[in-house]
Amino acid sequence: MNQHRLYTPGPTPVPDRVLKKMSEQILYHRGQEFREIFARVNENLKYLFRTGQPVLTLACSGTGGMEATFVNLFLPGDKIISVNGGKFGERWVAMPRTLGLNVAEIKLKWGEAPSKEQIVSALKENPEVKAVYLTHCETSTGTATDVKRLAKVIRENSDALICVDGISAVGGIEFHFDEWGVDACVTASQKGLMTPPGLAFIALSSRAIERLQSSALPRYYFDLTKALTAFMKNDSPWTPAISLVTALDEALIMIREEGIENVWERHSRLAGAVRSGIKDLGLKILSDHPSDTVTAVLLPSGIEWARFSDILTNKYRCVVGKGQGEYIGKLFRIGHIGYYHDAGIKTLMSCLEKTLIECGIRL
Repeated sequence: MNQHRLYTPGPTPVPDRVLKKMSEQILYHRGQEFREIFARVNENLKYLFRTGQPVLTLACSGTGGMEATFVNLFLPGDKIISVNGGKFGERWVAMPRTLGLNVAEIKLKWGEAPSKEQIVSALKENPEVKAVYLTHCETSTGTATDVKRLAKVIRENSDALICVDGISAVGGIEFHFDEWGVDACVTASQKGLMTPPGLAFIALSSRAIERLQSSALPRYYFDLTKALTAFMKNDSPWTPAISLVTALDEALIMIREEGIENVWERHSRLAGAVRSGIKDLGLKILSDHPSDTVTAVLLPSGIEWARFSDILTNKYRCVVGKGQGEYIGKLFRIGHIGYYHDAGIKTLMSCLEKTLIECGIRL
């Protein structure tokens, strides 16, 4: 049986080089060999984020990384602004509320991106706010946020920390942690980093690190002061996901070899090809501000998701993501972040065309 080809927003395909590294015999995580690997990973993560600041590695999903920011940067009852434009934006409203924070929500229609005016208005209405949370790519809608522009707006109007969910963006969309003045950014291993799920990464500015010292929310495993202390020794406070870290090491070397600017350009080119192909098939993209890493496509009227997915998956061996929230059964999501190249995108578009025809759509 032919292997399925993943075109999901995550997990994304893992290169053979990375798989090979992950299959090697386990290392002792307190030994010198692993420390040398971890030291290289730490430096290459800085390269990825475009920062000279620490980038901490946690053994958890991206959601765990986001929770770590909430419990490490604030006091109980602190107010934050969180932009909610989809399934994951919803999470960054519900989670901090559960943890005892006061959340001022900027609620958007799915497919919309936050505007400068909305951010400024929220800051004026909430002058005591301690942070603003942005989602660089809302995975459920394929919508990109202009983090560079909005970070500048926040800096001009507030001392609030700028915190970014970069889980479906870092390694695929241009991002400059230091230059743009971001204070905390989270990503995960299973998307732009071409590694299986299980690792989260948090870049912290000097302002964010200062906040670590005064935060009073409960945490233990997710205590970033412990992680930061261990980071300085190329170590981790707890047992790390050893095989994932060694796999990540190889993936980051591949990104270095290609060059991060070339990685961004490749993603932009492939995203343009996907959007052009979708238009040629007569389909509509959900987002008004489409991302270069995920494309959410509305299913044509009369097509059932179950039949469409069955044909595409089981006959043509291509797996795409399904809709979430209010768009369950109404759209599909194409992931093109990570280890994707021209040939794979051409294959997907051909298979999509054949699937639509078999579903009764006249092209």
